Amino acid sequence: MRAHNFNAGPSTLPTEVLEKVKNELLDYEGTGISVMEMSHRSPEFSDILASAKKNLKDLLNINDNYEILFLQGGASHQFFMFPMNFLTKDKKADYIDTGAWSSKAIKEAKLFGNINVLFSSKDANYNRVPSWNELEISNDAEYCHITSNNTIFGTRFKDFGDPNITKLVADMSSDILTRPFDINKFYMVYGGAQKNLGPSGVTFVIIRKDMIEKANNGLPTLLQYKTHIEKDSLFNTPPSFGIYIIKLVTEWAIKNGGIDFLEKESKKRADMLYEVLDSSDFYIPTSDKDSRSLTNITFRFKDESLEKPFIDEAKKQGLIGLKGHRSVGGIRASNYNAMTTEGIKKLIEIMKSFENK
Repeated sequence: MRAHNFNAGPSTLPTEVLEKVKNELLDYEGTGISVMEMSHRSPEFSDILASAKKNLKDLLNINDNYEILFLQGGASHQFFMFPMNFLTKDKKADYIDTGAWSSKAIKEAKLFGNINVLFSSKDANYNRVPSWNELEISNDAEYCHITSNNTIFGTRFKDFGDPNITKLVADMSSDILTRPFDINKFYMVYGGAQKNLGPSGVTFVIIRKDMIEKANNGLPTLLQYKTHIEKDSLFNTPPSFGIYIIKLVTEWAIKNGGIDFLEKESKKRADMLYEVLDSSDFYIPTSDKDSRSLTNITFRFKDESLEKPFIDEAKKQGLIGLKGHRSVGGIRASNYNAMTTEGIKKLIEIMKSFENK
């Protein structure tokens, strides 16, 4: 029996997708070979890549002004690649510090330009994100960088500001495909695929095409977005098997009702869990109500010595990955798209039983 996987990433994948991978592992659509063995220059892989891109465009309503790339290096690679391409020491960018990953992005960006931190909730242990009314994006900033959802601290931006904000760059590693958004507000959206899109090893980049004209010259070939756009993500051998799984996951998402359905289901599951947390003084949510994440639900025990026994008990009953990030401890239940209502109900059952015990 499969476990209920609450890991923050690599995370749970739809069982239906894994079954298809299993069935096609030795022979992909009559080719006689696995996708893992397939040339990335072959017609078969070209179709896989094109389908993955089209599915993502359809799900997120991405227009032709944007290019979709599948790269390597994780979101952490983009922390320096974007400022390397678009900043210089006499150019400024705004950053919003809402957690460990945004803090790391700020550190990397400072190597290339003048970084203005508009907001930080570090002193409050990153328990919230700002409202857009609290922020004043600099007129002379090249862009404004945010982390849309914070996996470690369980917070997220509920929206992306008024329509006049149109120069955002967002790390959407942990909430891509969980809600619709207006792509026209962004210069670039990027992230690791290993939460909602596929396995680890693939980085998705959705970048506005006209940005390339503003990019710095003289950079290493592999670190220029122009290179990957011109070569359709095939400048070097791509993470081909991971792209294949993204194709399958996006097909699964479309088949099951698309982005609106995924958002509805994500919210329903999260609301169930938050209701339990809010009705008990045994468990303590770690994020402000107005900033709560729907994909990473974090909490502690009033008596923190009970955390390990709870994690052990949950594991015995088939729930894994509930231990909070090593930097903060506590409990983290990751509610990505492939998490099931059954899994959340089982977690709630164990939480209530444990509290009563």
